[in-house]
Amino acid sequence: MLIAAFHLLGRLPLRALHALGGALGWVVYGLSPSYRRRIGENLPANVAAGPAGRRRVLHRAITEGGRQALELAWVWTATAEQIQARVQTANPEVIEGLLRQDRAILMLTPHLGCFEVIAQHHMTGAAGRARPMLALYRVPRKSSLRPLFEQARIRHGLLLAPADLHGVRLMLRALRNREIVGLLPDQVPSRGEGVWAPFFGRPAFTMTLPARLACAHDALVVLVYAQRLPRGAGYRIHWQPLEASLTGEPQADAASINAAMEHVILRCPEQYLWSYNRYKRPPGVAAPPPAGDPLPATPAANTISP
Repeated sequence: MLIAAFHLLGRLPLRALHALGGALGWVVYGLSPSYRRRIGENLPANVAAGPAGRRRVLHRAITEGGRQALELAWVWTATAEQIQARVQTANPEVIEGLLRQDRAILMLTPHLGCFEVIAQHHMTGAAGRARPMLALYRVPRKSSLRPLFEQARIRHGLLLAPADLHGVRLMLRALRNREIVGLLPDQVPSRGEGVWAPFFGRPAFTMTLPARLACAHDALVVLVYAQRLPRGAGYRIHWQPLEASLTGEPQADAASINAAMEHVILRCPEQYLWSYNRYKRPPGVAAPPPAGDPLPATPAANTISP
């Protein structure tokens, strides 16, 4: 039933889905106190100039959050031709320059814009045929959703790695083969897989995996996001190479990646998923130190073998 409804929604024009999604965002905001509280708490004060500017970003974020939910029906059912027609690259010279190098590429996609369309656009183009992509994903808790999530993502040849030890092995193999590996660096990791690092002025439990993977295989690191265009026009993908050098020190590297994410998020803050529970404390993880105190060091066990 759910899969059938999803495919039915996928037949609607993208503009219609975005209109329905925008309305859905406000319905959820009105009906869910926890959703209202989280998006209000997570949206930083400096996201725009003054209280009025922040309020405008908040209102647009509510709309964009609903659009992000419903547009998946289009992204996961669109043909290769439809995706190529609706998705453009803002700075193609960046990805072309990365692909020319004989090195692995680690692609970091925050919860910004339509992050799901990035991999589909790559795999439906010439670059995807030359350099395949492996994406890390979390297996849905409801087993009934697993066929929908997995089959939709692999339609155009995207390779998937589950967020477990087997998935890490798949990513290591892909990096050894100088392929492209993609993951969401602002997902909250489990105990032993992250450190507390600042994110928009607050301590956030942050993945150490991206930096460990990059350092293990001398991978090029690039932040990527797909900006949602108005009136259902499609998406514009932006590629931003990581400017900071990764040192192999988990605390410093996590802070560097978070700072880079802040930079790209502030380009279109209304399209970030502020409702995501970014600042939660996973079970078994000690609370972050009080404000002003140094963040705790990472255990030495957080290493990865090439």
